[in-house]
Amino acid sequence: MKSDSAGSAGGGRTRNRRGEGALLRDEIVAAAERLLEREGNEEALTLRSVAREAGISAPSIYTHFADRDAILEAVLDIAFERLRQLVIDAAEGVADPVARLMAGCQAYVRFGMQDPARYRVLFGRQRTGRPEMRSAADVADLPEVWQRRLEAFGVLVDGLKACVAAGRSGSTDPFADASTLWTSLHGAVVMRQFVPGFPLPPLDKTVDDLVRRIGLIAS
Repeated sequence: MKSDSAGSAGGGRTRNRRGEGALLRDEIVAAAERLLEREGNEEALTLRSVAREAGISAPSIYTHFADRDAILEAVLDIAFERLRQLVIDAAEGVADPVARLMAGCQAYVRFGMQDPARYRVLFGRQRTGRPEMRSAADVADLPEVWQRRLEAFGVLVDGLKACVAAGRSGSTDPFADASTLWTSLHGAVVMRQFVPGFPLPPLDKTVDDLVRRIGLIAS
C-alpha cells in the first residue's frame, strides 16, 4: 500500500491537496523573499534555489510560474505594497500636512536603507515594456499592475497637494514636483548604499531639506 507521502516532491514535502494550489504559490513567493533577504541580491534567485528553499521540486514551480522572472514579478508586487503601507502608516494620525508629507518621505528612505535587497529589485532593475508617463493623467491609462505599483507615489502626490491646499506649499504642479522629490529621495538612498564613506549629512536632515526645497514648503 502506498504511503500518503508517495506523491511528495523532491525535498520530502507532502504534495498539496486539491484546492491548496494558492498555498503552494504563496510558499514559492515566500521562499524567494527569504532568499532575497538572506543573499542580498536577485542573482541568488533561480528556479532551483527557490524550489530548494520552499522544499519542493523545481518542476513544481511551473504549475504557478512560467519562469524566474514571473516569481520576481510576484515579489515586486508584495514589495511595492509593503512600501505603500509603510508610507501610509507613517503618516497616519499626523494632522499637520507638512509633517505628514515629511513622515511619509522618511518612511520611504528607511525602507530603502533597511531593506536594500528589495529596494534594489524595485528600483535597480532594467525593465522592458515599462510604462510611459508624461503627466498625472497618464497614470489612469497604465496597466492595472503598474497602477498598483505606483500607489506609493500617489500618496506622495496627495501629500504635496494637501500642503498646497493648506497654503503651506507654493507648488503649482504637485505631480511634477512630487516626481522630482521622489527622484531626489531615491538618490539620497542610493548614495548612502553605494558610497558609504562619503561625508553626507544625516539622512533625516537630507529628507527634511529635500521636502522643504523641492516641495516649496513655506517656513
